Amino acid sequence: MIEARIKSVQCISPAGLHQMSYKEWGDEANPHVLICAHGVTRVGDDFDNLARALAGHYRVVAPDVVGRGRSGRLRNPQFYRVPQYVSDMVTLIARVTAQGGSDGVDWFGTSMGGLIGIALASLPDTPVRKLVLNDIGPTLDPAALLRIGDYIGQDLRFPTFDAAARFVREVSQSFGEHSEDEWHKLASDVLRQEPDGQWVRHYDMGLALPFRSSTPASAQADEAMLWAAYDAIRCPTLLVRGEHSDLLSRETAAIMAGRGPCASLVEIANVGHAPTFIHDDQIAIARQFLIGT
Repeated sequence: MIEARIKSVQCISPAGLHQMSYKEWGDEANPHVLICAHGVTRVGDDFDNLARALAGHYRVVAPDVVGRGRSGRLRNPQFYRVPQYVSDMVTLIARVTAQGGSDGVDWFGTSMGGLIGIALASLPDTPVRKLVLNDIGPTLDPAALLRIGDYIGQDLRFPTFDAAARFVREVSQSFGEHSEDEWHKLASDVLRQEPDGQWVRHYDMGLALPFRSSTPASAQADEAMLWAAYDAIRCPTLLVRGEHSDLLSRETAAIMAGRGPCASLVEIANVGHAPTFIHDDQIAIARQFLIGT
């Protein structure tokens, strides 16, 4: 089985320095780089299956966005926002492209990872050459955002791994059908055991602060900025939507297919927010767009 290398890169926020951990798959000298960025409470381990499937063509790099998993935490949680994440990714891309002699990267972003991708791909002289947006767009359902924000901020503690894993499974039903082993991995990737034996989710509870400080006016301004960023994208773009997604509406997806980069649109049946790209049929969608086979 192909195994990943665990590495880290030092990044900076207005509050100071922090480490961002990432998994790297494939030949370290391969100039073809794919960055895979996860959702708001997930981690780079989500892309293990996708990375193994694509590592023959790419050097696949899957970071734990700051505040999650193996990465460090920000000293000021108000900076848990897309501009900080983009800054960190620019640092990561500089590291991995220099390592392999590449002049750019392809990007696969799930949910929050897709928002980072939109912001990064919109910039002049962007390093992003191809962009996959997994169940995310500039207009996001307010009720779904409220649900996610409430979920993030619950400092829950569980007496056993099994109890914690059941909770993760319950709140992740929108991911669609998975085997028992797959649910176990989806849970174990985002759980850690405290010194007192209790199990907690593997992220900084401070992630909830920007959600709580959002207002209708700021949300409207954010949406306008995201649409402006989306319209500035010039690279080939694939938009994947879960059929039952409560975050990305079918109407928004259709609009995205007709403006900006005019994304190719694929809808995955019997899945909500968001497709996991664990299964072969979903991986094939990404492979066809990114590699052409």
